[in-house]
Amino acid sequence: MSIKLAVLKSGEDIIADVRELIVEDNVVGYLLHNPYVVICQSDIFTENEENQEQINISFRPWLILSKDVEIPIRPDWLVTIVEPVDTLKNMYEEKVNGQSDQSNSTDEQSDSDQSD
Repeated sequence: MSIKLAVLKSGEDIIADVRELIVEDNVVGYLLHNPYVVICQSDIFTENEENQEQINISFRPWLILSKDVEIPIRPDWLVTIVEPVDTLKNMYEEKVNGQSDQSNSTDEQSDSDQSD
């Protein structure tokens, strides 16, 4: 499984298991398995004289009226495909496996920015 975060021309941020559709060594599209729209809301609060930003993340099925779990898209509809931060990836995996509620929150700083 290759979980990626895709930004579409429509401005939607989609997280899904992304696979390339290849014909004669050319990428002709992408197959999104279990795609969800990532909805971020940011709340700034002050605690102990330090400004911290908290991001509330929720998921909504992409193409909510479709029964399909695999949805092909054309490559010209993608702005970019990137590796999601670990926290977002874990939340998505929990959502897909039915182990999570609809929303969660996380600090803006990703795990890769923290030192051991």
